[in-house]
Amino acid sequence: MSNEAVLEDGAPTRAEICCVAVAECFRGDGEILANPIGTIPMIGGRLARESFEPHLVMTDGFAGFAANPLPPGADPADAVLEAWNPYPQMFQVLWNGRRHVMMGGSQFDRFGNQNFVCIGDWRQPRFQLLGFRGAPGNTINHTTSYWVPAHNAKTFVERVDVVSGVGNDRAAALPAEGGRFHELRRVVTNLAVLDFETPDRSMRLRSLHPGVTVDEVVAATGFELTIPDSVPESRLPTDEELRLIREVIDPAGLRYTEVPRD
Repeated sequence: MSNEAVLEDGAPTRAEICCVAVAECFRGDGEILANPIGTIPMIGGRLARESFEPHLVMTDGFAGFAANPLPPGADPADAVLEAWNPYPQMFQVLWNGRRHVMMGGSQFDRFGNQNFVCIGDWRQPRFQLLGFRGAPGNTINHTTSYWVPAHNAKTFVERVDVVSGVGNDRAAALPAEGGRFHELRRVVTNLAVLDFETPDRSMRLRSLHPGVTVDEVVAATGFELTIPDSVPESRLPTDEELRLIREVIDPAGLRYTEVPRD
């Protein structure tokens, strides 16, 4: 059958296309730690390993590297462990650049500066969020991608209220040794895939998920995106990828908690 995969239980859903788009973020990474955070990122990362990136190292979500494709929410005790990864050891992986993390965020600007600290003035915010967490160290020390399940103009803003994840403009201003592993690779949303493959490293529309228009993405983005003359459609899952998503990696259908069925 063709890549426009159709199984007995139906054609690919938007959530499954998002899982494949996440998997594609890890293409070519080889033997590094893939650390996707969130339900669809976890499915996509494990899909990459089970299909075209077999040398990726995957966390069990706790303190080990898992050899088997654990479904989201699985008990870490169900992991077939490749190696023990206690918390202090994670920093050695982080600092040497051998990690690709996929995080979320509440605000992003055109250069990929990310905020999940607070909304409003940080001295008296309207909303308190997660805090800085590991975002500054992640974005400076290794490859970072982002997952945004609800693409809208409140998330993609002209200026973030607080910078937690370092964007391309700020990284460029650092001394050479300060941002030597900085790479913002992709932003996957429920509407599209974005990247930073422009001369000034600002955000660009890379592909549209099936059924989404350029106008929809532009209307849902609070800054000016770079729009290529021709925008391709996001890749559909193959039959085997659909089988892996539906039967092996996410049989409970938790992907639909982030991107509901159409």
